[in-house]
Amino acid sequence: MAHLCKAHGVSQRRACDVLNVDRSSVRYRSVRPDDEHLRTAMKKVAAERRHFGYRRIHVMLERQGIFMNQKKLRRLYREEKLQVRKRGGRKRALGTRRPMVLPSRVNERWSLDFVSDAFTDGRRFRVLAVVDDYNRECLALVADTSLSGLRMTRELDTIIERRGKPRTIVSDNGTEMTSMAVLKWCQEKGVEWHYIAPGKPHFSAALRLPVGQ
Repeated sequence: MAHLCKAHGVSQRRACDVLNVDRSSVRYRSVRPDDEHLRTAMKKVAAERRHFGYRRIHVMLERQGIFMNQKKLRRLYREEKLQVRKRGGRKRALGTRRPMVLPSRVNERWSLDFVSDAFTDGRRFRVLAVVDDYNRECLALVADTSLSGLRMTRELDTIIERRGKPRTIVSDNGTEMTSMAVLKWCQEKGVEWHYIAPGKPHFSAALRLPVGQ
């Protein structure tokens, strides 16, 4: 319509008649808000948690007190082109870029990591290690052939019942650590979860000399 008006010098009414287009459609201007504050908050979370999709970002925004319909978040997520790209080859942890502060007391920061081994028959098993970074006390060693995110939150609840709640938990970006079960648990418990940045093995030394268990 705009091309006809410009190229042939006809009126908008004439151009719409030729193209069989309703003038109300041409003159329509969207009244949808730009949601700039929502977009900014969403992009901030996506920059810190670059491997998170829109569902996990939705949980993280709710933890900040930002509530919106998941369909709307998905639309904004697509418009901002924040889709998580599939990565090939060896998996590399993608974490936050915030600096870590040394803990000054017990229960200020816990670290979680998995170690693995195999039975004589070849079956693999894993051990979840939970360490208090302040005094290097080993709070738990949970061994099983399968340790899901939901199972991990149950083990953390058991530790909290006898020891108290940590302020921060540090881990890598493993599948269990970034599961929806863990994100919802953090939101319900009010515990901050910090994911280490690539190439920053923060807690390998803390797991080297566990004491107290």
